[in-house]
Amino acid sequence: MNHLNVDVAIIGAGSAGMSAYRAARAHTDRIVVIEGGAYGTTCARVGCMPSKLLIAAADAAHAVAMAGRFGVVTAPAAIDGVAVMRRVREERDRFVGFVVEAVEAWPEAHRLRGHARFVAQHELDVGGHTRVTAGRIVIATGSRPHVPAGWRETLGDRLVVNDDVFAWTDLPASVAVVGTGVIGLELSLALARLGVRVRLFGRSGRVGPLTDPDVAAKARAIVGAALDASLDAHDLMPTRHGAVVTLRWTENGTRHEEDFEYVLAATGRVPALDGLGLEHAGVPLDEHGVPQAGRHTRRVGRSHVFIAGDASDEAALLHEASDEGRIAGDNAGRYPDTIVRPRRTPLTVVFSDPQIALAGESHAQLLARGARFAAGSASFDDQGRSRVMGRNLGIVRVYGEADSGRFLGAEMIGPAAEHIGHLLAWAVQHGLTVQQMLDSPFYHPVVEEGVRTALRELKAALDLPAPPLAGCLDCAPAAAV
Repeated sequence: MNHLNVDVAIIGAGSAGMSAYRAARAHTDRIVVIEGGAYGTTCARVGCMPSKLLIAAADAAHAVAMAGRFGVVTAPAAIDGVAVMRRVREERDRFVGFVVEAVEAWPEAHRLRGHARFVAQHELDVGGHTRVTAGRIVIATGSRPHVPAGWRETLGDRLVVNDDVFAWTDLPASVAVVGTGVIGLELSLALARLGVRVRLFGRSGRVGPLTDPDVAAKARAIVGAALDASLDAHDLMPTRHGAVVTLRWTENGTRHEEDFEYVLAATGRVPALDGLGLEHAGVPLDEHGVPQAGRHTRRVGRSHVFIAGDASDEAALLHEASDEGRIAGDNAGRYPDTIVRPRRTPLTVVFSDPQIALAGESHAQLLARGARFAAGSASFDDQGRSRVMGRNLGIVRVYGEADSGRFLGAEMIGPAAEHIGHLLAWAVQHGLTVQQMLDSPFYHPVVEEGVRTALRELKAALDLPAPPLAGCLDCAPAAAV
């Protein structure tokens, strides 16, 4: 048994762990990062990047399929599944390689391989070969896919999770995608556009992270038109017969049955805390066994333990994981002094088509805290630039605070949502009012003009006074322009 004494031990070398390492190292060189699996972040290996590679191929196929509407005559698109998946894997491996190179450039003394487990509050057993004593410990173990109980035993290799999809060497003939969250939406649409027969299964009609009833209803209609979708399926029962999986479910009081080659479980991800021995860490745990940390310090209670990234079961997003890792690593490094750090405005993007974006506070969050707010909306169905591009589907809803007129947030499904979401999140973070946003430039013709329409409706709902003419080009007398 080897023994190692450090100021800071970081469990996990993913996005949060790497950020924690860089921040903690500014305070001490007595540091170790422990990793029990392969180097390379969830984003690079099985998340953000390979999924976008698959989506890019699907977008190319869809563009060919829809070219006729513009008078561009093309032969039917032929999908080479082997070539599609080859590019996904090769580019995925390239992204992973960059991450691995970065970690392996750290001093060897700062890297330790093996599964870590608490054996005492300040002591970790690593792979049975090393005992690490640490003044402070950062948990950055990430997350793992959730699979409904019994499905692995029933379906065997006919059951896949998103991690498995990106190891495929060819596209399958058919897939049942269970789950209408971010992963389910993105992969089901991409696979369908690449010629795979897909049925998307959900419960209670919910689509993605949307909470605004108007936006959610629009999303259900769009998804239902683009895919074979059973968004309110109950009593879902999979069985396997050789290489075929049969799914039976109830919808609208009727029992249905359909056969597939694979079932893709996109039923969420859970913190990867299994076998970590948290009962020996001396920290408070919630009802799910997850340590609860301060959002702005990442410190668990008043302990020496910090937690960051997907392991904390909060926002499972790369930029949030990186921010949390930086905060946790910095505070672990400077412990016992801890600094309360500001957090960025929440931003979520789903790379479906049309895309989904939530910026600032969601409709549900505003209701939950009893905010006094008004809403404005605009449809993209007939919006000028969206129609020009043949991407005229969707709706945006924007929220403003009563009395102050401050912009609070938005939810949308529509074209260019990944870009519009950023603009709206920046407006929230900088505390802009609805009037200040309307006073900002809007070019013509652009999709963002739809946002202006929604903001004008919001302004009217807030009953804000008209701005003075001075300093406002849009409302200046014609002779003065």
